Amino acid sequence: MITAVDSSVLWSLIKQEAGWRPWQDMLQQASTEGPLLICPIVFAELAPSAQNEAALTGFLSRLQIGYDSLSPATAFLAGDTFRQYRLAGGPRQHLVPDFLIAAHAMIQANRLAAVDRGYLRKWFPNLVLLQPMKG
Repeated sequence: MITAVDSSVLWSLIKQEAGWRPWQDMLQQASTEGPLLICPIVFAELAPSAQNEAALTGFLSRLQIGYDSLSPATAFLAGDTFRQYRLAGGPRQHLVPDFLIAAHAMIQANRLAAVDRGYLRKWFPNLVLLQPMKG
């Protein structure tokens, strides 16, 4: 079971925001079921949190999270879904990077660990989302 991880989850861990421990526990459990991966977009979104590339790579390594490039099929799915979103009147509030992260999980993983603000379920209805249980 491959789990793609969104930057929203990792930012929660980095900042130790309210609710970060359940995310940490969930990622630890997911890592026992298969690889954890991020795509280049997530890596870029996390870059401001680190002093340098080595520090960011070390943080990800401690969480057992690997780096996975985007396939052409992933990029196409993201772009095509974004086109549909815009044609439906969607504002530019959600940019192509959000769609690339979701498409990466759809094509190159089995699920996505992410905070969903509603658009993931709407625009990627078959995407399996991994989230901590609400207590």
